[in-house]
Amino acid sequence: KTEVALRAAFVAAMSGKQVAVIAPTTLLARQHFKTFEERFSGWPLKVRHLSRLVGAREASETRAGLTDGSVDVVVGTHALLAKGIDFKRLGILIVDEEQRFGVKHKERLKELKADVHVLTLSATPIPRTLQMALTGIRDLSIIATPPVDRLSVRTYITEEDTVTLREALLREKYRGGQAFFVAPRIQDLDKLERFLAEHVPEVSFIVAHGQMAAGELEDIMTAFYEGKYDVLLSTTIVESGLDIPRANTLIIHRADMFGLAQLYQLRGRVGRSKLRAYAYFTTPRDKVVTETAERRLRVLQSLDSLGAGFQLASHDLDMRGSGNLLGDQQSGHVREVGVELYQSMLEDAVRALKSGAGAADEVADDWSPQINLGVAVLIPEDYVEDLSIRLSLYRRLSDISTAQDREAFAAELIDRFGPLPEPTKQLLDVTAIKVQCKALGIAKLDAGEKGAVFAFRDDTVLDPARLMDLVRSRPNVLRLRPDSKLVHSYTGGDAVTRLGRVRAFLKELEAAAGLVSA
Repeated sequence: KTEVALRAAFVAAMSGKQVAVIAPTTLLARQHFKTFEERFSGWPLKVRHLSRLVGAREASETRAGLTDGSVDVVVGTHALLAKGIDFKRLGILIVDEEQRFGVKHKERLKELKADVHVLTLSATPIPRTLQMALTGIRDLSIIATPPVDRLSVRTYITEEDTVTLREALLREKYRGGQAFFVAPRIQDLDKLERFLAEHVPEVSFIVAHGQMAAGELEDIMTAFYEGKYDVLLSTTIVESGLDIPRANTLIIHRADMFGLAQLYQLRGRVGRSKLRAYAYFTTPRDKVVTETAERRLRVLQSLDSLGAGFQLASHDLDMRGSGNLLGDQQSGHVREVGVELYQSMLEDAVRALKSGAGAADEVADDWSPQINLGVAVLIPEDYVEDLSIRLSLYRRLSDISTAQDREAFAAELIDRFGPLPEPTKQLLDVTAIKVQCKALGIAKLDAGEKGAVFAFRDDTVLDPARLMDLVRSRPNVLRLRPDSKLVHSYTGGDAVTRLGRVRAFLKELEAAAGLVSA
């Protein structure tokens, strides 16, 4: 992700625009500043740093440089969002670890300049942001391939156990690596210090947390980065983006107190080299872990492949809901209208805005015929066992609009899962019928054992005169009711026969309307 940010920043800065890079913690901002400074050292670009780790004089020089345009790239924390900061020609804003910022911060970013490009980076986007990307309000790009030789992190969920933790820390020490030991609260650090001193006296450790003075914290992190200590005992200040390739063991105390994205981010601090890394999520022996916390830990253990952040964010969206696009909740379900309707309305609005049409025009075109044939139409569970694969197949099927695509889809199913079961064949037939009905302007089709009823939309392509000719030519089989619904009678037959009759009659209607069959 950092590489993408570096290249985007370089293109913008060399085009004469200013670049602002915002990170959630002072430690990550400092790390990014060093990376940017190093990469841009051979170019005529001025890179500055702005956070509480920077002295007052240097900070005021940086602010002045942003206002007069002499600073090209500034890397900092949300100190960059303070009211007194004014950019002369801001071109791109890069937000790292987007999930750590609140809605108010993000809205303040938008106010900086109306025409600024924004690049947000996150391994685990917050539900509201993921929803924005999935509905087309934001563009989305996924990096799913890990760096060369990178191995996935082995994840263990265990009750607090002295022997396991001692072994883990010593194994890391003896292979020349370092470890993170993370606690949820500052008051837990004393207890863990005593644990390390008593049970693992062989390792040297140092303590870090966010309430330390800026200089002290910087010295501690530098010492750990340079390998002077085996273990960094800290709060979640190490959560965001720190890159210490030598650290390959992570132990989390009271993992049940952390959120899903937090745990994933913390696990991402290890396994940043070619060595196998290990993560231990510990839960208390004497307390019952809540069902939600248990579920979070299980999800995390199941997602141990590289680049699983997007799946994790999707789980988070399912578990917590997508929040409110127009308000400041970043999670929560849309209970007033239901999520399906909300999603559909949102997609209509986005499509209408993108095409420049009115919302009403768009929705008018985006209708779907109701088909009720009284036959089983589904992809059975024993044919495709994985629920997420079944859902994605249904989603793809709903987008199919030509006979050619339908045949290709059926061939793919046979190739992947074996011969088509009867309900799936019928599902493909119903999909074809739906396409035919939409082309003809048939809003609803009900078919039973004795016949089928067709209800037409006002904008049907069928000419009423030709329809009447068709009805007159077969008075025993066809009848037009006073409510303008067309009744097609037939006798008996099983589900397959019924589907065949409906499709054959729709072809007759297509011929009457001058359409080519689907």
